[in-house]
Amino acid sequence: MRTSRRLIGWILSVAVILVAAGVTSAQRLSYSSGQSVSPGYEGWEEAEDGQRYFLFGYMNRNWDEEPEIPVGPDNRITPNGPDQGQPTHFLPRRNRFVFRVPVPADFDEDDELVWTLSVNGVTERAYATLRPDYFVDDIIKASEHGAIGAGTTDPVIRANVAPTLTLDGATSRTVRVGEPLRLVVSASDDGVPEPRRRAAQERSRARDANDQRREGEQRRFGDRRWLPHSRVTVSSETGLRVSWLVYRGAGSIKFDPPQITEWEDSREGANSPHAPGWHTPTPPPKNKWLVQVTFSTPGTYVLRCQAHDGALPTVQDVTFVVAP
Repeated sequence: MRTSRRLIGWILSVAVILVAAGVTSAQRLSYSSGQSVSPGYEGWEEAEDGQRYFLFGYMNRNWDEEPEIPVGPDNRITPNGPDQGQPTHFLPRRNRFVFRVPVPADFDEDDELVWTLSVNGVTERAYATLRPDYFVDDIIKASEHGAIGAGTTDPVIRANVAPTLTLDGATSRTVRVGEPLRLVVSASDDGVPEPRRRAAQERSRARDANDQRREGEQRRFGDRRWLPHSRVTVSSETGLRVSWLVYRGAGSIKFDPPQITEWEDSREGANSPHAPGWHTPTPPPKNKWLVQVTFSTPGTYVLRCQAHDGALPTVQDVTFVVAP
């Protein structure tokens, strides 16, 4: 009888382990397409003039698919919507502090502003409130962007200000399909935080237990580029960088030169501040960034230029009407 009980107990223990392993494996699955996009409420901030803003980002669970969800029933903000400046083009994976919405003057802590997003058959919502624990300042943004670790700060980073960004020309333009268009912006920064050689710093550290664990996972699961983050917060290279991205509009768009990937692509070899080994490029002469953009499909597009120092971004949106 004792042997039978021990056998049953052993079988149950093995079953629990297998179930736990199955759950862990399921959590590690990565998808190139077909998955949902979760809208995210990042918190609220207050400008110097007293105006308060709700801050939003999102998590696109796909590594390749970039859904285009027009403003309407599947991409709406209430109240006072459906259009409150949210993106309609969703880049892969995690994108933080993408846009902000002015808080209605009559809102208090019990009121909610809701962003509803339906992608690939899944509807999800982000609920924005003025609860005090959702208050966001520049230090929290710097931490979330990966410029500093969670819970760390110093007088230098506290004095940091976002880069300046100036667009040459109008913020609304017309162009034809296949016709290259030259875009020029000027950007500058206060040098905080200064560029760091994150990859060199990380490689100079001894392989700790976490590195060993990830090496073991690589042997078990294959390509380590697809493994999830092991850090509490995302890590990012710092220093001034400028890049263009698609904010609204469906259709193939070519940037020349190719632009820095601003979504959190942590795979080795990616052109991303979050990728191991990536270094902040040297600013161009006179701090003028030039790019050539070519549209392949007619329609209305919004391209966003972003100047980022690794801690705080400054953005400029440009609307393009693309004719056949």
